[in-house]
Amino acid sequence: GARLIHASANGIDPAARRLLFGDRPALRYDLISIDIGATTAVADIPGAVEYGLPIKPTAQSLARLAAMEPRLPIGAGIVIIGGGAGGSELALALAHRFRALRPKVTLATDTLHILPTHGKAVRERMARRLGVHGIQVLHAAPLKAVEADAAILADGRELPSDLTVLATGSAPAAWLGEAGLATDERGFLRVGQALQSTSHGGVFATGDIAAFGPRPLPKAGVHAVRQGTVLAENLRHAARGEPLKVFRPQAHFLSLLSCGEKRAIASYGPFAMEGRWVWRWKDKIDRRWMTKYHGLSDMSAGEPDAPPMRCAGCGAKVASDVLGRVLHRIDTGRTDGVILGAGDDAAVLQPPGRLLLQSADLLRAFVGDTYNFGRIATLHALSDLYAMGAVPHSALAHATLPYAEPGQMEDDLYQLLTGACAELRAAGAALIGGHSSEGPELNFGLTVNGFAERRTLWLKSGAKPGDALVLTKALGTGTLLSADMRCKARSAWMEAALAHMLTSNGAAVPVLRGYGARAVTDVTGFGLAGHLGEMLAASGVGASVKVSALPMLTGAVETLASAIESTLAPANRAQDPAMPAIAADPQTSGGLLATLPADRAEAAVRDLRAAGYANAAAIGQVVEGGGIAWA
Repeated sequence: GARLIHASANGIDPAARRLLFGDRPALRYDLISIDIGATTAVADIPGAVEYGLPIKPTAQSLARLAAMEPRLPIGAGIVIIGGGAGGSELALALAHRFRALRPKVTLATDTLHILPTHGKAVRERMARRLGVHGIQVLHAAPLKAVEADAAILADGRELPSDLTVLATGSAPAAWLGEAGLATDERGFLRVGQALQSTSHGGVFATGDIAAFGPRPLPKAGVHAVRQGTVLAENLRHAARGEPLKVFRPQAHFLSLLSCGEKRAIASYGPFAMEGRWVWRWKDKIDRRWMTKYHGLSDMSAGEPDAPPMRCAGCGAKVASDVLGRVLHRIDTGRTDGVILGAGDDAAVLQPPGRLLLQSADLLRAFVGDTYNFGRIATLHALSDLYAMGAVPHSALAHATLPYAEPGQMEDDLYQLLTGACAELRAAGAALIGGHSSEGPELNFGLTVNGFAERRTLWLKSGAKPGDALVLTKALGTGTLLSADMRCKARSAWMEAALAHMLTSNGAAVPVLRGYGARAVTDVTGFGLAGHLGEMLAASGVGASVKVSALPMLTGAVETLASAIESTLAPANRAQDPAMPAIAADPQTSGGLLATLPADRAEAAVRDLRAAGYANAAAIGQVVEGGGIAWA
């Protein structure tokens, strides 16, 4: 029942119980747990940000290090500032990583000893390993400034440096103190034995960002790990109004310090051990820990009689043959001004002077972030207008919200509609009404309206033999969403898929129009094969598709190879069992598929990529006859 929201918080209003963001609405909470870690303390060091490499946040430092690596010369000067565990391990790691350059590595610390929080035996072993690798250690040598080619110490010494790495301790996010939460003298959030803020009962914190009140704790991962189980229980207890548990940190804990090669030092109180076996021990522990985040069990494991999982997003559409039979059986009504009805991507009406286009879409929620779900559902609906070359004008919203207490339901609806309105405004359209109701799960859709001139209207029936087939966006959202629901998708795959779904098709319209697009449709629930088949049938032609040219989202190859597919995919594939699996994959907020003169395809793809569609590709051509040949 958890929701995942990928966004950067930049403040908290504990009085109103709101989490603040820079680019989206505040998020309401009853209880909040702040576990954001810490950054490297460099604020008071001139030049540290411009010329130094702070080790935290780790992802950013690794990316910057990879970018700097090709520029390091033979004999590069590498200076590491900070003699704690992090600085000592980094000195050995960098000496090992850049050993082919024969670097001159210096470790400078403002303390009298390296590893000041560890026992004497550990310090001696680490000093010996540093010496073996030719790393110079400077004690009682605080840093004064960082320059482009040197680290300047407080005593005036200049250490020539092509790479200055800062392991200078931890610093908290400034916005915690600005929010009025109780903090210690360094700005870390004060918590008591129950990991609850000492000033605000609805706020909890763990890990490096927390300052444990009963006694100071070192910023070590072992404490964050052990606090996790107490935090989880206390959040549940606090929600139920029950007494909170107490966190009791251990007096001593095991540290395994890597020496930059397959060798490590074990530190436990005054005791120390060293060797390659210690590294193997550390490696096994680390890998076992990381596996917990990747080796997740299937959601239906242990439930042999559980009903088949039903997909969300556009994979939850009714199969096309079922939809066709229902539409054939009912009278959809008639009204004046209707030029085109069912069959194309939107109904076409003709008010005075221009054509009015209308289309409707509804999605079952597939992400817990209601704001971004509102955005994706809106972009998905607008694609029908873009597929016909229309300019969006207005929309009606249709929302089904799971029952919750009034404040939570109001906030969910606000997040949902704010996300929708953000994309409507970007498209030059407005939300003019709609309907909402309660239901068992979150659903959201829109009826969208747009205008077009008759002469500029795109239909599915304009394809001509010899035309090139151009697809603006990659395929694979159906299989990836299905994998995510089964806990079989990687975080990076889903982040890329969400970014893909949050890309509007609006910018592709002028590019395709400029290159003479003749027939256009959007690729959504019925997959590439289904929507291409509709286009070919309407145009009385066939197509040859080059399977190797089909752009695919990162991870889709792996999930399809594992036979993970959306629940709508088998129905999509039933029309042609020979089609590749990716062609049957239902797309949520998919791309536009267009036919255009073959001699313009290469330039069109180039300009589409320049317009933000990095995966745009020419995937085949229109041919005489009918059907689709997969080449």
